[in-house]
Amino acid sequence: MKNQNGWRRNLAVLWLGTFIAGMGFSEIMPFLSLYVDQLGTFTKGQLTIYSGVTYAVTFFVIAVVSPLWGQLADRKGRKLMLLRSSAGMAVVIALMGFVHNIWILILLRFLQGLCAGYIPNASALIATETPKSKSGSALGILTTGYVSGNLIGPILGGTLAAIFSIRMTFFITGFLLAVVFFLSLFLVHEHFTPIPRAKMQSTKEVFASFKSARAIVILLISTMLIQMGNNSITPILSLYVRELMSHTANLTIVAGIIAALPGISTLVSAPQLGRLGDRIGTEKVLMGGFIFAVLMYFPQGFVSTVGMLGVLRFMIGISDGALFPTVQTLLVKNSPLNVTGRVFSWNQSFQALGSMLGSLLGGFVSNLFDYRGVFVFTAIALAADFLLVYIGIPSTRFHFHASNSESSN
Repeated sequence: MKNQNGWRRNLAVLWLGTFIAGMGFSEIMPFLSLYVDQLGTFTKGQLTIYSGVTYAVTFFVIAVVSPLWGQLADRKGRKLMLLRSSAGMAVVIALMGFVHNIWILILLRFLQGLCAGYIPNASALIATETPKSKSGSALGILTTGYVSGNLIGPILGGTLAAIFSIRMTFFITGFLLAVVFFLSLFLVHEHFTPIPRAKMQSTKEVFASFKSARAIVILLISTMLIQMGNNSITPILSLYVRELMSHTANLTIVAGIIAALPGISTLVSAPQLGRLGDRIGTEKVLMGGFIFAVLMYFPQGFVSTVGMLGVLRFMIGISDGALFPTVQTLLVKNSPLNVTGRVFSWNQSFQALGSMLGSLLGGFVSNLFDYRGVFVFTAIALAADFLLVYIGIPSTRFHFHASNSESSN
């Protein structure tokens, strides 16, 4: 019999685990494109394309292998996947500090994709053992672990890169992920009954068990588009900051701060928005998040100072706090518990596809329309996602119009 408070204990431990994982992973992200620039003599166009490919290859692999890891998670448990991911990434990211060739870096980023999955498996473990009435707030709290790690990671990584070197930061990141492995090994407890391979449901049977298969598909596509929009910024953010600055002193620190700013507002807003969704309807929070994101992304392409960019990046964190947890919550509320691992693995696949497309499109759009065009592209992508959810999931229209009616009264 499950301990009724067990989900709270796991939430606390996995919050710490996702915090360290988020911090370790995000330490290298803001200046990965600067690292690419150190590995050869590239034109501006080549640099943006190589940076996009370096980001994208990891997510391509994640998109392909995540369903396989999801099936294994449903059969063997989510804790095993936590250990696989944290140990693998600790080794691969540490090895990145030794490379001197862009293609070796791309190969290691490929291998990193094979090791990914800590965050979605942590989410799946919490979702399966948390009462559904508490799932929105629990996933919102878990999200703050990852985003607060993301908040500290870029600043810490930028500072370490400035004091030591970018290469040393890869070694430190590997060490932090090794810590996550041992935390997960000794402190995470899962109440899991293995499902024999013969009793595993086929994909067709899984879809038949959903309350609304169309809603699940649209939510997965929505995850892809949200992540595509967000990740189109990642390859060019530090380069955009360099363009806005009148000097390059402390560039890695400034780029790290700009990259971390959304995490501050997400850290504060995600739990509050999760509880708000449990109270007034998750759909309302989701639709409001889309509108706010479009309004905040569009002007980022027209700023003239790093300070203006920082303010808008800070505001983006609020929409992130609304969009990602609410999509996960709606997936949980529309899925049977016995296939949660597979659903979250699909969600990771679509998120990875979005990251891959965003990385590639960010590089190519910036090559065609400069860095500023990427922000406009992101705003358009999120506006399209809003329309997709609004048209395709009737409950969002009902809650959205109900919210407007209440506000008008």
